[in-house]
Amino acid sequence: MPDAWTASIPEPLSSMSVEPLLGRDYDSDPTLVHERLRRKYGPVAPVDLLGMPVWLVIGYGEVLQILQDKSEIWSKNLDNWRARAEGRVPPDWPVLPAFEVNNSVFRDGQALRRLRDAWTAALAPFQDPARPQAQMLENAVRKYADDLIDVLAEGTSGTGWADLSAQYGRPLPLMVTNRLLGFESARGDDVLMDVWRLLDAGPDAAAASGRLFAAVTELAAAKASRPGDDIPSYMLAALPDLTLEELARELLMLPGLVADFTGTLICNTLAEVMTNPDIRASLSQGIIEETVNRVALLNPPMANLTFRFPTVDVKVGRFVIAAGDPVMVSVAAAHGDPLFGGTADPGAIRSTRAHLAWGAGPHRCLGQRLATRITTIAVSRLFERLAHLRLALPADQLPWRPSPFMRSLRSLPVRFELAQARVRTGGPGAVDEPGTPVSQAAAEEPPRSALWRFLRALRGER
Repeated sequence: MPDAWTASIPEPLSSMSVEPLLGRDYDSDPTLVHERLRRKYGPVAPVDLLGMPVWLVIGYGEVLQILQDKSEIWSKNLDNWRARAEGRVPPDWPVLPAFEVNNSVFRDGQALRRLRDAWTAALAPFQDPARPQAQMLENAVRKYADDLIDVLAEGTSGTGWADLSAQYGRPLPLMVTNRLLGFESARGDDVLMDVWRLLDAGPDAAAASGRLFAAVTELAAAKASRPGDDIPSYMLAALPDLTLEELARELLMLPGLVADFTGTLICNTLAEVMTNPDIRASLSQGIIEETVNRVALLNPPMANLTFRFPTVDVKVGRFVIAAGDPVMVSVAAAHGDPLFGGTADPGAIRSTRAHLAWGAGPHRCLGQRLATRITTIAVSRLFERLAHLRLALPADQLPWRPSPFMRSLRSLPVRFELAQARVRTGGPGAVDEPGTPVSQAAAEEPPRSALWRFLRALRGER
């Protein structure tokens, strides 16, 4: 091994030669990019992220050590970002708005523990299967799934084409988010559309972000005076000194935590089922739950995590990372590390749970059980309602959404045939019964709101 691999290199990140992380190669197969960086640099590499130099940690052991840090050497607080403090981060840097929300994602120590305790209490009723809130939520997820599948089936003669990303995987967890937040249906519909605009980072994302923050601030105030059976009310009950601004900033995480992450997990799991005949042959609930874990391992929805900043100079791999340098840990790259790869057999249906898709340490995801359950129900319901579901493109030609953090499909085109149709005979939680094809049935129609008009427009209808 060359001496350079073991030598400390205190060269400032800002003066180093860095290569772009994102690009056509990364979009099509990030594994190849990770392997190239690993061969050249070892477990940590200097890369360019949309015009900013950052450290990318790609070794499993190094990623795990940083995530599990309890000494607060690795801070999430943006005040420790030296380039930002010195005014060297351009105000129009594309990732900056997502970093400046100033919620618990970017807190450390006691400030983090205070807010996470509130989140733990607020999520508990929806994650404990023995609680009525969790049971009602599961019934609601099934109803949302059926409503979306009904739209897919409208006007078909038993066969059809759909984009399961835009028409199923993404809207379903957005609807769950709306329920967890406790919005009134009319206002919630507008919020859902703004969340969609924000996550797509299009030209109207900035305006959508402003409207969204205003909406959740208004919601926080409403729940403070009129509590309900929802996340904001439970957070206020758990932490009475939580200010309305703090609560609004925390609530802004839900679209990412529940909607974007879970929507990505749903789509990635659907693609895995459709391309793996062994899994497709036995879609029991246990197999689907195991497939969700397998997908989290082999294709984690959040491939790269938001920055950490060392509070002191620290050696990682062959480099000395200076205090205040931005460090992005790559979960996807860590899972591809040969030192961890022996536990990730791509041919096995059952896989290890020693992966990092849900994080680790002080910032580990608190909603793992909720996201897994939503995904399991969504996948199960789709395969119950649609038969002969198959990709409309070869798996290696599926388009991926360019993103420095998420590894999500831009679209998931499929062809399907309707299974024996099922007609709902009641409201949420009602038992379905065999009946005539949904496209002809007198099933309960979803409200013709902006969201549903948008979803129908995706089918070419107005």
